[in-house]
Amino acid sequence: MSDDIQKDARGRLLTLSKERGASLASLSEMLGRNGTYLQQFIKKGSPKKLEEGDRKMLAEFFGVAESELGAPGETFKEKSYNPARPKRSTRWIDVPRLNIGASAGPGALPDGEEPYDTFQFSRRWLSEQGLEGAKLQAITVEGDSMEPLLNDGDEILIDTSERPFRDGVHVVRLGDTLMVKRVAQAGAGRLSLLSQNLSYPPVDVAADEMEVIGRVVWKGGRI
Repeated sequence: MSDDIQKDARGRLLTLSKERGASLASLSEMLGRNGTYLQQFIKKGSPKKLEEGDRKMLAEFFGVAESELGAPGETFKEKSYNPARPKRSTRWIDVPRLNIGASAGPGALPDGEEPYDTFQFSRRWLSEQGLEGAKLQAITVEGDSMEPLLNDGDEILIDTSERPFRDGVHVVRLGDTLMVKRVAQAGAGRLSLLSQNLSYPPVDVAADEMEVIGRVVWKGGRI
């Protein structure tokens, strides 16, 4: 029975990490553990169960009962337990931070697309910005071609929801290169990629040569 409880706990932890957009490595580091700690727990069952302090911290982070992560007591059964699960606040929306740099210069290759952290945004604020229900992700600006609008190191929110295209600042993929540019229709199935920094000339491309990843809807950075 104990082995079944821990098996359920491993599966539940994996599900929660995916729902929250938090990598197992970042969660392990949050616990002050080696980056592979939780991956080993889930994949290999080593350790056999989470230590009490680790379990408590993870339960608080995810807003769930410790029994879901293997605490002694009633076995967690998702369907029957959900009605009594402590409710997480609906005031906040988790937005994944991706380990990607979108070039605001000559172009750069993305390093990967796995979330390593999250931002929390007020649901009310998102609604006021017209972003209720938007599919948001946060990435980093690299380079100076969008200065002074966007600076090197700024983090930007992109809305990847499927919407009719309109001119504006977008993250685009051209070949294997990810860029953030002001995109404008140039007629005859062509688009212009424009930089704010006038040192960079416009780039004219065919619409079918470029993929619009998402529209930039917010920026944040150090002053």
